[in-house]
Amino acid sequence: MAQMGNARPSPRKCPLLTDLAAIREAKGISLKQISDTTKISVRYLKAIEASQFEQLPGGLFNTSYIRQYARAIDYNEWELLASYGSTIPEPPPETPPARGSLSTTLRVVALRLLPGKRG
Repeated sequence: MAQMGNARPSPRKCPLLTDLAAIREAKGISLKQISDTTKISVRYLKAIEASQFEQLPGGLFNTSYIRQYARAIDYNEWELLASYGSTIPEPPPETPPARGSLSTTLRVVALRLLPGKRG
């Protein structure tokens, strides 16, 4: 029986991205050629083709690598980025700092130290 509480959601696969290797191979382009052109490691290119984005460095690197990959295989980069974006989970909502937190305390101390702000 599967446990519900601590189960980690599996990354969502993007159907479009699973076809990238076939598109690349049909055009006769090797991963080595893309790597030489883009300077992206073959390991990262394989991760893109396999939709294993957790193996990429993250952030802007991911979108840059995906964009360069799309250009290298002459594929619509915006369509590919939109598909990639659909695989990213929503970030958790930010919680405001607790009253009396370190950031609040530092703000109060800083205001008291500024000239003309004493009260």
